[in-house]
Amino acid sequence: MQAVFKNIKGDRLIWAIAALLAIFSFLPVYSAASNLAYIGGNGNTFTYFVKHLMHLFLGFAIMYGVHKIPYRYFKGLSMIMMPVVIVLLVITMLQGTTIEGANASRWIQIPIVNMSFQTSTFAFVVLMVYVARYMSKVKDKDITFKESILPLWIPVFLVLVLILPANFSTAAIMFLMVIVLVFLGGYPIKYLGIIIGSGIIGLVFFVLIAKAFPDVMPNRIDTWMSRIENFSSDEVTEADYQIEKAKIAIASGGVRGVGPGKSKQKNFLPQSSSDFIFAIIVEEYGLLGGFTLMIFYLWLLFRIVIASQKSDTIFGKLLVLGVGLPIVFQALINMAVAVELFPVTGQTLPLISSGGTSIWMTCLAIGIILSVSAKREELKEQELDNENPLEILSETI
Repeated sequence: MQAVFKNIKGDRLIWAIAALLAIFSFLPVYSAASNLAYIGGNGNTFTYFVKHLMHLFLGFAIMYGVHKIPYRYFKGLSMIMMPVVIVLLVITMLQGTTIEGANASRWIQIPIVNMSFQTSTFAFVVLMVYVARYMSKVKDKDITFKESILPLWIPVFLVLVLILPANFSTAAIMFLMVIVLVFLGGYPIKYLGIIIGSGIIGLVFFVLIAKAFPDVMPNRIDTWMSRIENFSSDEVTEADYQIEKAKIAIASGGVRGVGPGKSKQKNFLPQSSSDFIFAIIVEEYGLLGGFTLMIFYLWLLFRIVIASQKSDTIFGKLLVLGVGLPIVFQALINMAVAVELFPVTGQTLPLISSGGTSIWMTCLAIGIILSVSAKREELKEQELDNENPLEILSETI
């Protein structure tokens, strides 16, 4: 174990924040899993505890392995992985999986190990690395819209189109994060207006086509529209069940909470260990626990910005922001949904919610950030090693 800690590089505070979030996650996940255990019929909550432990163990193994890779290699890997991602998304979409009549083609089964894998989350990380690579490549050049269409926007929109039918929220967040990254990378604002307008027009056409041919994407558009209508309406309907239970849980928590494991709403709230785990956290640990958790994510955001600023290359700066900002943004959206500041999206709370793919891809993204910060530490160590002791002594005298 000591050998492992000696080989840990990169921003120590990012390591600490990720570890603290992961350790804390066991409490609400184990508590909320009781609902799943009794619905499943076996009543064994420890199974979910062990499952969450294995997901986190594999996630941190991914984080450790990725942070040892020099980040310059991610440039080439993003080029290689983009076609792989597109193939995986096509396979996922062609499965035609439906849940209660709605398109839910989000997962594929991994052979041999018999585990499900959500391809859109993997595509998110790869796409952000790919966009960071492109923007760093054209940073000091005069960018024209025509020249950027094929190498930048065609891959972006292709990935979005493949994700959109089954997962609107992920596609929307991905599009927003790409826009933020290219803006930070210096992409002309006048061209960004064209891209945003094209995205909105494309979404409208998609909705019209889906309405005209409902058999192609069963009920998915109706699901989106009903969530937006329920969010903007004051009337309470059956579709508001999740958010109503979440608000009851938050109101029950008060300032200090009812105590670890004592949540009552976990027995009624669907997805209590994943999408709505923040409501259970506030019920059990109160507003103090909720605000503390929010502070940790904002602290992570602060360290991400610091790691970006300390990078010695444009690619490193954009890479850290590209894979780091979505983690914090997703966390804030998850919290906003729980308190009804945002329509229901199905986004998990990074490193807290149960679920394999979300944990693994969050750890992959953090591993990339740590790889960039580790390079900065390596350069500083080399500078110290190259300094002549006699020169240092003479300067001191």
